[in-house]
Amino acid sequence: MTSSLVLGVERSILGQPWRWRGGSADGSDAGFRPDDLTDQLLLARGVIRDELERHRAPTIRGFMPDPSIFRDMDRAAERLADAVEAREAVTIFGDYDVDGATSAALMIRLLRQLGCDPQAYIPDRLMEGYGPSGEALVRIAQGGASLIVTVDCGAQAFEALAAARAAGVDVLVVDHHQCATALPAALALVNPNRLDEADEAAAHGHLAAVGVCFLLGAALLRTLRARGFFASRPEPRLVDLLDLVALGTVADVAQLRGLNRAFVTQGLKVMAAGRNVGLSALIAAARLTKAPSCTDLGFALGPRINAGGRVGKSDLGVRLLTSEDPAEAQVIAAELDRLNEERRGIEASVCEAAETICKAQGERSVAVVSGEGWHPGVIGIVAGRLKEKLGRPAIVVAIGEDGTGKGSGRSISGVDLGAAVLAAKESGLLVAGGGHAMAAGLTVQRDRIEALSDFLEERLAADIARSRGGQALLLDAVLAPGGVCPDLCDALEAGGPYGAGWPAPRIAAGPVRIIKADVVGNGHLRVIVAGDDGRRIKAIAFRMAQSTLGAEMLAAPTHRKLWVAGRIKRDDWGDRPAAELHLEDAAWAD
Repeated sequence: MTSSLVLGVERSILGQPWRWRGGSADGSDAGFRPDDLTDQLLLARGVIRDELERHRAPTIRGFMPDPSIFRDMDRAAERLADAVEAREAVTIFGDYDVDGATSAALMIRLLRQLGCDPQAYIPDRLMEGYGPSGEALVRIAQGGASLIVTVDCGAQAFEALAAARAAGVDVLVVDHHQCATALPAALALVNPNRLDEADEAAAHGHLAAVGVCFLLGAALLRTLRARGFFASRPEPRLVDLLDLVALGTVADVAQLRGLNRAFVTQGLKVMAAGRNVGLSALIAAARLTKAPSCTDLGFALGPRINAGGRVGKSDLGVRLLTSEDPAEAQVIAAELDRLNEERRGIEASVCEAAETICKAQGERSVAVVSGEGWHPGVIGIVAGRLKEKLGRPAIVVAIGEDGTGKGSGRSISGVDLGAAVLAAKESGLLVAGGGHAMAAGLTVQRDRIEALSDFLEERLAADIARSRGGQALLLDAVLAPGGVCPDLCDALEAGGPYGAGWPAPRIAAGPVRIIKADVVGNGHLRVIVAGDDGRRIKAIAFRMAQSTLGAEMLAAPTHRKLWVAGRIKRDDWGDRPAAELHLEDAAWAD
């Protein structure tokens, strides 16, 4: 319906319609009013009017469920409480990504405050791969551990957990990845994505693993409180660990709605206080001069934690986040910063090769690319790059010398890649595989990659067509060029924090003329436009110089007017604050 179009744009330069976020069909009431700006942002993101107050300033108390609604939560809390009281040897087995590192760090820091001395085990990405192996769990048990807690992994570890049970060690699984109908033999398996979860618990399936760990921490403290454990010692403040929860949640691209949004809102406050020695060192290594924002978690801190697991030592992230020694933390943070730079170079090489293969494949619904010698540590990032560039799910597979491929995939909204990968595993196409809606990991033999591609094409083509067919650029406001200013940037932040599932506000501004357009950096399009009111807007479109948008704006005559659309960001460089438009699309105004 053209009535829901913004500015009448049915086909922009990038070939998409512009529509109001939230579906408003009447542009007359879609503009911002200063007294209800935050409410309009919340309503456009699906909050009902009766819930506005709770969402304006999300708190843990306002969104925290009773941990007991999750299956096996009470059993896991009771077993952990036994271990705390008996000072048992406990090992936290984590994944090597940010969610795994923060999950492990949260459990370790909490158990330390309760008088335990837990150990961390993070498998080597190249030598051991994702998740627990039977060999590793048995070795941990032989080393004296009587309890192993797997975090951000374990939901599909059938053989490994069977080996652990045979070795006589208890295993608690705390995970968020999708589960099969059958579950591995754990003493307790806490996962909101269990297929047998009740609706109330399943509604929290968007939590990252670190969020599930926080809920387990709350259940553990409640259990110990009921046992009188804190009669003679102070009870730890679980909320002081919310900085870890915020980092893991954002870096794992978990949807920032409900409890997750509360986690990040409150976690950023804890992070600003600088209580975690390792995080403070990482913030310094990332050269952040202000308290970290949600964007900083995803683009500055997260990648550095990830770099250890991708191209360095897998346990560096956990060691940093659990360190109490400023000197040690500084050394680890500097090493992670160096590894992150190394990762960038490796990623660029693999990304170039993967894009070349994609061009040769044509328009398949799911881009499945593979290559020998590709570093397994960067395939997830490359899959994300391909997904963004192609607008469809992408899986990147690094094939080893033995013909075994390690793959990582990223999906688009409305297409459950994790479920498809799990189905491929159950059909015998994969050695291993799993994940969640937006991301998945897998192990596949070289001679089954083409069959996997065909399987995903058949299973997901219809979902992908529906998702892409309904694509539109969703806008929150239309402004005159003079409205793009630092004060508006500050006002828009009241509706945050923004991220996956809670998109940052997007505006259109104009009509404007292009004053200058050129290419800077690694294929970025830089533009200066000016409106009839004489106000100028500085804009940049990242990695868009080679796109249709880049080509048209670089060649556009200076007299022709257009509307520009994107997200405005505060720019504090220079003598006075300014606003910059992160350009995503444009449409001709004549």
